[in-house]
Amino acid sequence: MNTPSLQRIVFLLLLALITIAFGWLLKPFFGAVFWAMTLALMFDPIYQRIRTRLRGRSNLAALATLLLCLVIVILPMALVTSTLITEVTGVTQRIKAGDINFRAYFQQVLTALPHWLLDWLDRLGLSNLQGVLDRLSAGLAQGGQMLATNALAIGQNTFDFLVSFVIMMYLLFFLLRDGRDLARMVRDSIPLEREHTRYLLSKFATVVRATVKGNVLVALAQGALGGLAFWALGIHAAVFWGVVMALLSLLPAIGAALVWAPVAIYLLSTGSVLSGVGLVLWGVLAIGLSDNVLRPLLVGKDTKMPDYLVLVSTIGGMSLFGINGFVIGPTIAAMFIAFWALFNHKEDDLKLESER
Repeated sequence: MNTPSLQRIVFLLLLALITIAFGWLLKPFFGAVFWAMTLALMFDPIYQRIRTRLRGRSNLAALATLLLCLVIVILPMALVTSTLITEVTGVTQRIKAGDINFRAYFQQVLTALPHWLLDWLDRLGLSNLQGVLDRLSAGLAQGGQMLATNALAIGQNTFDFLVSFVIMMYLLFFLLRDGRDLARMVRDSIPLEREHTRYLLSKFATVVRATVKGNVLVALAQGALGGLAFWALGIHAAVFWGVVMALLSLLPAIGAALVWAPVAIYLLSTGSVLSGVGLVLWGVLAIGLSDNVLRPLLVGKDTKMPDYLVLVSTIGGMSLFGINGFVIGPTIAAMFIAFWALFNHKEDDLKLESER
C-alpha cells in the first residue's frame, strides 16, 4: 500500500495544509506583507540601479532604497492622512452646525437660474430636490462621523499600527535584497512548464506595477490637482475634497467631475463667474486630461485594462479587502485575463511576451 503515488498524494496534502496554516499565521499582518511585496516590486528597478552604482553592495543598496521609499511614499502619505483626519472632523462638525448646508446651496443655484430654465426643470420634476439634498447632507454627516470614529480608533491602536509598519519595512528590506532570488525559487517550485511560470510571474509583476502607477498614482494626481484648485479658490477642506476626487477618479469618464462640476455650477450661478470659468477650465484641461496623459506614460498601452473592468474589480476588491482592494482587485482581474490568455495562446506567443 505504501506506493510512490500514495506517498506523493500524502506529501502534497501535507504541503497544502502547512501552506494554509502558514497563511493563517500571517493573516494578522496581511496588510504589512502585501504592501511590502507591492513596494518591493515598485522599487526593484531603483534598487538595481543603486546596487550597480554601489558595485554590488546589496545591503547598502537595499537600505538606501528603503530610505528613498520612506521619503517618497510613506512620509507624504502619513502627512496627508493626518491632515485628512483633521479636515474630516471639521467638515462633520460644520455640517452638524449648519455651516455647510447643501439645501441652501441648491436654493441659491435655483434662484440664479433664468425663468425659462426653472419652468423646464419644473416640468421634469427636478426643481424640488430639497428632500434628496437633506438626505445627502445627513448621509455626509454620518459618513464623516464614521471616518472620524475610525480615525480615532486608528489613533487608539497606535501600537498595532507601529508593529505592522515595522514588519512592513523589515520585510521590504529583505524583499528588495533577495526578491529576485525568491522569485526564481518560486518559479522553479511551481509545477508548471517553465515558459508558463515565467509568463505568469512576469505578468503578475507587471500588473502590480501597472495597477499602482496607473490607478493609484493617477488618482493621486487628479486628487492633488482638484485639491489645489479648491485651495486656490478658498474652498474649505481642500484636502478632504481632493481625497474624494482621488477616489472618484476610479470611475470612468466622469470621476472627479462629480465633485468639481457642482462647485463650478454653484460659483457660476452665484455671480463668481471668473472663479467658475477658471474651475471649469482647470477641471477639463488639467484634471480631466491628466488620466489620458499620465496613464499611457505610467502604464503603457499593453497593460491597460478596460475602464469598466478597473471600476468593477476595484469596487469588488475594496468591498472584500478594504483599502488594500485598490491593488488586489485589479490585480486579480488582470491575472484572470492572463490565465485565460495562457490557456488560449500558443507556446511561441508566450515566449515572445515573457521576453519583453
